[in-house]
Amino acid sequence: MRAPRFWSDSDDSWPARFLAPAATLYAHATARRVRQPGWHAPIPVLCCGNLTAGGAGKTTLALDLVARLAARGRRVHVLTRGYGRRRAGLLRVDPTRHTAADVGDEALLLASLAPTHVSADRAAGARAAIAEGADCLVMDDGFQNPGLHQDMKLLVIDGASGFGNGHVIPAGPLREPVATGAARAHAAILIGDDRTGALARLPGHLPVLRADLAMQDATPLLAGQPAIAFAGIGRPEKFFDGLRAQGITPAACVPFADHHPYTPRDLKRLLALATTHGAALLTTPKDAARLPQAFRARIRTVGVSLAWADPAAPERLLDQWLESAPR
Repeated sequence: MRAPRFWSDSDDSWPARFLAPAATLYAHATARRVRQPGWHAPIPVLCCGNLTAGGAGKTTLALDLVARLAARGRRVHVLTRGYGRRRAGLLRVDPTRHTAADVGDEALLLASLAPTHVSADRAAGARAAIAEGADCLVMDDGFQNPGLHQDMKLLVIDGASGFGNGHVIPAGPLREPVATGAARAHAAILIGDDRTGALARLPGHLPVLRADLAMQDATPLLAGQPAIAFAGIGRPEKFFDGLRAQGITPAACVPFADHHPYTPRDLKRLLALATTHGAALLTTPKDAARLPQAFRARIRTVGVSLAWADPAAPERLLDQWLESAPR
């Protein structure tokens, strides 16, 4: 589903005011949940999380850190809930066998880099990873999940959307109030420019690392063709704007909701647009993971990575985590 428009309003709107009592109940329930003690794994655990519903760049950050840990020779495993999956329980992701419907689109991306376990029970996922020889764990999401103790919590912030209207679900996009969530974080990762003043709402002592999304050069993928761009991510505009920043003006931009399950009707519509304009279909790796295998041959995937303002900052962060995690 798409986020309600009033979630991004800068001022209090009547829907936000009307839903304020429900938001108070939601915040209290979250506060009770996060106070519960989690299982302490015998290896370091790092969480890439956020305070808002929807995409903020958590998976992009997790992929970046997992690649760095693997380059160090660490036996890193990844834990994720597997949002949108149909198969319940604990699963070790097998990209050659599982689909996005089985394990979730993000899990497939993560499994391309490191062993990945999907489970709503993060402690169960951690035990499975340890049994397979993991020596450190990276969680994609789970900032509000108390089941597994996290030695380092990273708070990911999308600079363009920040904390929305500043209200808790359902009155706004926040999973919990900014003050309570930020108080548990060890560092914040700001992706993109802070266009909404989000940093001003964080504690002054909280370290902030800055990064930008660096999109793969899509021009060689087009070979002179026009483009039809489509994306079903947290903010599809990020993908479309990234193409425009490369000088690519798509003949059409087709947004879908985050984790949208593509239907035959969707695919027929996209192919019709491509045929009409003589265009190539461009999308994100996360979207490609949700497409039927046969359709993937008809698209071009444009990857994205993090470009750190201080290239040494993420390495220092990992050093701090690995050295300070109590064992």
